[in-house]
Amino acid sequence: MAVTEPHERLPVVPVAQLDRQEPHQRWLITDLWGRGAVGIIGGAPKCCKSWLGLDMATSVASATPCLGRFSVEDPGTSLIYLAEDALPMVRARVAALCEHRGLDIAHLDVKVIATPTLRLDRASDQQRLAATLEHIRPRLLLLDPLVRLHRLDENSAADISGLLGYLRELQRCFATAVVLVHHASKKHRAQPGQALRGSGDLHAFGDDNAYLARHGENLVLTLEHRQAKAPEPLALRLASRPDGSATHLEPLLPLPVAQGKTLALADAVVQLLAATNRPLGRTTLRAQLKVNNQRLGDALTQLQQQNRLVRTGDGWQLATATAPSGPGATTEQLPLHLA
Repeated sequence: MAVTEPHERLPVVPVAQLDRQEPHQRWLITDLWGRGAVGIIGGAPKCCKSWLGLDMATSVASATPCLGRFSVEDPGTSLIYLAEDALPMVRARVAALCEHRGLDIAHLDVKVIATPTLRLDRASDQQRLAATLEHIRPRLLLLDPLVRLHRLDENSAADISGLLGYLRELQRCFATAVVLVHHASKKHRAQPGQALRGSGDLHAFGDDNAYLARHGENLVLTLEHRQAKAPEPLALRLASRPDGSATHLEPLLPLPVAQGKTLALADAVVQLLAATNRPLGRTTLRAQLKVNNQRLGDALTQLQQQNRLVRTGDGWQLATATAPSGPGATTEQLPLHLA
């Protein structure tokens, strides 16, 4: 169209003059969440989404590995808001994580938004949150859960895209990673992000997403990255000491102890495949179980001969009533509190 009146032009920069992102600058938490990334922790109710979000916030604030496995590359302040938990409960959860890691909560750089309500569809609350981020300059902002942060129609793409656009603006203005906790339906979907409740814009929003699903008494963490290959799904459990203290999420590996002895390798293979609920290749099995190739090969042969495993084009999986079996099967500024 023709421009009839002079207007201020948009800034334009040659691509070669854009700042470089070095490989070591990619991650806030290596392989788990990108530096300055926005995204969602999703899952059905009671899947420990809040525990994962708090583990991430504690890790960034303390420079300790998230889940005991994912190292922090860019530690700093974490700012959190848990809309469904009273402030004493928030403190208790973070204190449990500190107890597990041997941290002093008094020196943990986690700050808690202490306002009773925060509605991000209201301009006044948007301005207050932006002013708070400008003052705190956190590395990570955790908002939990989305359903308590607005009064919009989650199925409306227009409503949700505006809210997500505001969160993306916060990320760009203050160079903070934004972690948004959101519920998913209990229905199975080919991709975990497709099970998120509401508009499809929620799935498309994330630079990095983390999905938790329950399998029996355990959980499976599936990661999704826009600019990097995601690691294999990780089996987790909510653990604590015998007296119920130091509650935390932990990977199921190293192998759990049963009746005072480490599980036999064959049983550990079965447990890992059951927890991940998908075929796994031999390289992945070796990495997860931390065993040499010969021992793993012997265990796989044993399980195949017992008709407990089959080999498919995607890797090894548990035998089912419909799967081929036997040796020949080969289908291949808000009020704040210190936590």
